[in-house]
Amino acid sequence: MSETRYTDQHEWISLEGDEATVGITRFATEQLGDVVFVDVPEVGKSFAKGAEAAVVESVKAASEVYAPVAGTVTAGNYALGDDPSLVNADPEGAGWFFKLRLANKAEFEALMTKEQYQEFATGH
Repeated sequence: MSETRYTDQHEWISLEGDEATVGITRFATEQLGDVVFVDVPEVGKSFAKGAEAAVVESVKAASEVYAPVAGTVTAGNYALGDDPSLVNADPEGAGWFFKLRLANKAEFEALMTKEQYQEFATGH
């Protein structure tokens, strides 16, 4: 069973075992507009918590996607290179960015729950 947490940079991270899937939230895609380019990290790359891990560009702006926790990339969603609109169509599903193996589960547990994130993102 997976558990999902959220960051104040509008990333989501879903943990199953010690592997997590990372993407951006629907709220983030609504702010960005139509996504036209995504650069995902290479397998084997390691990140510290908060490090720049990927780039997403839309018709409005380019934004960094940060690693919500420290870990090592185990997969990148290379389909986004061919079809970046998956991020808009299904941001918390087929539009995921990368998977990583966690270095420290406590970092995951310290992130916001869905309810906390909704309050953060909407102000209520």
